[in-house]
Amino acid sequence: MGIFGKQERVNVEIERKFLLLTNPDVKPERSYKIIQGYIAREGGNVVRIRQKDDSYILSVKTPAKGRGRYEIETTVNGAEAEVLFAACAHPLIAKIREIYPIGNHIWEVDIFKGANKGLIVAEVELSAEDEKVNLPEWIGPEVTGFQKFYNANLSLNPFKSWGVKYDDLVERMSV
Repeated sequence: MGIFGKQERVNVEIERKFLLLTNPDVKPERSYKIIQGYIAREGGNVVRIRQKDDSYILSVKTPAKGRGRYEIETTVNGAEAEVLFAACAHPLIAKIREIYPIGNHIWEVDIFKGANKGLIVAEVELSAEDEKVNLPEWIGPEVTGFQKFYNANLSLNPFKSWGVKYDDLVERMSV
């Protein structure tokens, strides 16, 4: 039961993140242009506004037990999104997201632009922490637990300031 006396459903996001060894050997099923900004970050809680092509999504993420995070999303209109983007204290994140259905999973490959140009991160969402996933041959080192790869942190500390080329990063993370 929720605090308001009714059964409530909240999504739990469980994902793993990886760098890529090479580009996928197939064309993406779909791709999106994404711009996102962070309105608030505190104590593991994140409030984000995202433009995904022509739609706008307000997201609230909070820590959950284990690897997952609680995630609540709602659609907002363009005028509301404009107000929320203006409230972002740090630079916006720009990226192209490519979608690759492989086996029972959907892989999302983010190709960053702007201050994060050169960084490429693949994510796969899981339904359980211990769910097995077959890694495509183009998947490289896992970076799931590294906070510097969280989009919210990339707005504060963009890839261009890391002082490393992508191929060198993949090599270092592979050790």
